[in-house]
Amino acid sequence: MDSALTTVGLPVALAIIMFGLGLDLTVGDFKRIGRAPRAVAVSLACQVLLLPLVCFALVVLFDLPALLGIGMLLLAASPGGTTANLFSHLFRGDVALNITLTAINTVIAVVTLPLITGLAIAYYDRQDDVSMPLVEIVKVFALILLPVGIGMVVNDRAPAFARRMDKPVRIGSAVILAVLVLGILLDQREDVGDYLADVGVIAALFCAISLVVGYYVPKALGVTGPQAIASSMEVGVHNATLAIFVAVEVLDEVEISVPAAVYSLVMFAFAALWGAWVSRQVGGAREGAALDADSVA
Repeated sequence: MDSALTTVGLPVALAIIMFGLGLDLTVGDFKRIGRAPRAVAVSLACQVLLLPLVCFALVVLFDLPALLGIGMLLLAASPGGTTANLFSHLFRGDVALNITLTAINTVIAVVTLPLITGLAIAYYDRQDDVSMPLVEIVKVFALILLPVGIGMVVNDRAPAFARRMDKPVRIGSAVILAVLVLGILLDQREDVGDYLADVGVIAALFCAISLVVGYYVPKALGVTGPQAIASSMEVGVHNATLAIFVAVEVLDEVEISVPAAVYSLVMFAFAALWGAWVSRQVGGAREGAALDADSVA
């Protein structure tokens, strides 16, 4: 990839996206855990524990080449992105819960992302040519947490400005991700057909499974419809920009970023279709409950 895109564009892109996340956050979002402990715990368990195991099973089943397999597990270890909050809003999810999940998951990823990615590198025995230096990992998460903190300060000191900036930052984040994906595909254009054949189906399957697991597992454990929608979007809509950044800047392998780029191509369509369906299910259930209440009355 072009050096300016990687050395300047990627860090700036990630910083803008994380600043946008901070504009939605308050200290109260972290305190909300105590008011919805079941929804938070179940959703985080799906994201941090269940999804990497599902992804690893798919990687083994499809016998992915080493760098693409590492890229898939890096993607699975990435937290939800700001787009997850937008989808939750569009499809009647509990947006406050979604914001809380994104915030907590981003902090947890400081530990889980390098751990899971390191295990993937060890599984493929690629420690000699692919590594995650501690200094670089610290830099990555400083780049994540600092803009989030600045966004939170702006939200606290100038809430009106934060609300005005919310939409432009979201649009900018989507444009930035599109440019990154295009840059990766152009950089790898000689092999892109092979990559799509290798990782296209597994990326689509992983996206679909993530969305379904994120909805039905919480539902099965007593989490309500809007909260289940928020969980589904958090679990199913990963921060692909972070995965691309780590692949290119930390692991120094553009090929590892390909699964995140391909995932981004299917993620928006899958999340939109799934969100439209589950929101109708939740809306239908509410209408049915209201009719039952009227008939009893």
